[in-house]
Amino acid sequence: MSDPYVSRETVHEQEVEGFGTVRVLPLDPERDAEVIHAWVSEERAAFWGMNGLTRDQVAEIYAHLDTLDTHHAYLLVTDGAPAALLQTYEPSADRVGECYPVEPGDIGVHLLVAPAGPQGARPGWTAALASVVTSYVLVGLDRTRIVIDPDVRNEAAIARFVRQGFTAGPVVVLPEVDLPDVHLPEKKAQLAFLHRDSLGG
Repeated sequence: MSDPYVSRETVHEQEVEGFGTVRVLPLDPERDAEVIHAWVSEERAAFWGMNGLTRDQVAEIYAHLDTLDTHHAYLLVTDGAPAALLQTYEPSADRVGECYPVEPGDIGVHLLVAPAGPQGARPGWTAALASVVTSYVLVGLDRTRIVIDPDVRNEAAIARFVRQGFTAGPVVVLPEVDLPDVHLPEKKAQLAFLHRDSLGG
């Protein structure tokens, strides 16, 4: 089976023991809209905030994101298949920056893992993808600290990040925001942080 992503620009590539090579590609809003729309439309992705949007609306949101210097989106792929959606952002240019003291070197991250394939869930797969993301963001982008802001009700995601080494911070209320093509309602979030120093090595 040919790899439809083989010619795409790669900003980070990492071998993950037991899972193969994971590549991080800048998201193409139009070419990747179909797969991203399918993921964000699932009930499990309700906290992503795009349930009910059309494929074209999703493409428009990421096309707008592509015009910004402070927010970026990426597609993680492995073995020619899309594996996860990664978004990074400057906390000082995001609503989360109103809720905690932003430090130099901070970077915000959102990660949405693709649904399990026909073989079912792969134990350790989400942790493997998270390790690729932390390596890319903290080492590849030379950042000091990652901040995440999952919905406080998303206990599974919070527990997963804590297992990855994140330290829980305060619970905050992110203010509602109207952006081009999307409305972000008020959100009660659990902040958590990962320092580059904690990676060791």
